[in-house]
Amino acid sequence: MNSTQILSSVLLIIFFALMIAVGFYTRRKATDVAGFVLGGRSVGPWLTAFAFGTSYFSAVIFVGYAGQFGWLYGMSATWAGLGNAFIGSLLAWNILGRRTRIMTQALDAKTMPDFFGKRFLSTPLKVIASIIVFIFLIPYTASLYNGLSSLFGLVFDIPYWVVILIMAVLTGIYVIFGGYMATAINDFIQGIIMLFGISAVIMAVLHDNGGLLAATKALSQIPTDDGSWATGAFSSFFGPDPLALLFVVILTSLGTWGLPQMVGKFYAIKSEKDIHKGTIISTVFAIVVAGGCYFLGGFGRLYADKITYDPNTGRPMFDTIVPAMLSTLPSVIIAIVIVLVLAASMSTLSSLVLTSSSTFTLDVIKAKFKKDMKEDHQVLYMRIFIVFFIVISAAIAIIKDSYPGLTFIAQMMGVSWGALAGAFLAPFLYGLYWKKTTKAGVAVCYVWGVGIAVIQLIVTFAELDVTKWGTVLSYIFKSSINSGVVAMVGGLIIVPLVSLLTPKFENNVVDEMFECFDEKVEVAKKEALD
Repeated sequence: MNSTQILSSVLLIIFFALMIAVGFYTRRKATDVAGFVLGGRSVGPWLTAFAFGTSYFSAVIFVGYAGQFGWLYGMSATWAGLGNAFIGSLLAWNILGRRTRIMTQALDAKTMPDFFGKRFLSTPLKVIASIIVFIFLIPYTASLYNGLSSLFGLVFDIPYWVVILIMAVLTGIYVIFGGYMATAINDFIQGIIMLFGISAVIMAVLHDNGGLLAATKALSQIPTDDGSWATGAFSSFFGPDPLALLFVVILTSLGTWGLPQMVGKFYAIKSEKDIHKGTIISTVFAIVVAGGCYFLGGFGRLYADKITYDPNTGRPMFDTIVPAMLSTLPSVIIAIVIVLVLAASMSTLSSLVLTSSSTFTLDVIKAKFKKDMKEDHQVLYMRIFIVFFIVISAAIAIIKDSYPGLTFIAQMMGVSWGALAGAFLAPFLYGLYWKKTTKAGVAVCYVWGVGIAVIQLIVTFAELDVTKWGTVLSYIFKSSINSGVVAMVGGLIIVPLVSLLTPKFENNVVDEMFECFDEKVEVAKKEALD
């Protein structure tokens, strides 16, 4: 074994041992449903903020998105990271955090579908939301393994399926034993690794290219692929395609507001002051990790001679860009990156499988088939479904890697984010703030978000020529990014329109739900002035 392999192996063994130890340590806090799913609603700001951030950013952003958008937009791709920080984190915490925590506790809602069911007095809305989560979170979960193969290939000569198996088993162990609290503590540890790791990688890559000024100068001399810019496109403020970049920012930033695994972090936070602290911590974390990843990816074209290209199209294979950037770095940096990417993937994987299992158990099994299910049985079912979701997602990832021709899997992964956010963002936001939101408005938004995603799948899978559909439709469905943005923004328009035209709830029913926001509480003067 060479020095890189030895160092990487040592760091991985320490990392794995720590993750499992946390799972065993927290198992006593995961004996009932509230403890297993929400950590007893007593999680502090640091754990909640890091859980939010690490669930947000996985190996997909570090390897896939950073490489892809950095290649397409150069240094201006950093705007996507800043959007993630200020829209996806800062605004999300300020607009959703407090109200989510208050209303979900008042309604005793433990999941996003459970919130829809109790807020809109509709079991069908809850069950349908659970099915949407089930269908679209599994391929999203499977996508987390993307990029691990190429990065581990830098160091270890082992099959990809072994990497997937190790990650799946270890994640399953600590989530099954410790539930949400184990996930939150491990997310904190993994988040620290991500912060230091991305900082070290950026400094090393810039140093490898003669420093920031030299790297920027070299990047500015590269022309665009279509010849529209002779020089300067990839070092410019808004890049070669500002409109396309804007769609990327909106999808990856606003989308978090409608994702059940992200919003669920607000259910568990402990107190008001923790929300203030968590907002700051989460935003700073996103600036460093997301901003750093996209900034790093912006220099990908400096490694054009080292990346892999598709032999059929001649286009770069985006997942190979970041590994190519790392291949020339010192052993210690590569070892840190291996742990960084694994930590990022495991943190998001744990959040997704916990969300999927709790939603399916509480909102489908218990709601429709076993209404009198005991607490310990509910926890048992959730643990069983955690195993199920991990096995299914790992199997999909292995099949996708073994049979690259199965493009349907990759396409479904690409639209998962847009489908979930398109279906849930508007109903959740309006449900927290607007008393006149109706069942029909929520139901139509479900159909809208999922419908746009299904059309995008058909277009991509069947390779339909959308240019014949007219300027607007062809632009919407030319990529899952554009259609995802349309699904989310369209939902924000559809829900109020449909709600204004459909029967409302009795005023006293909704007023009782919103009374939780007007409840008087006393705090010390150091918490709030008179």
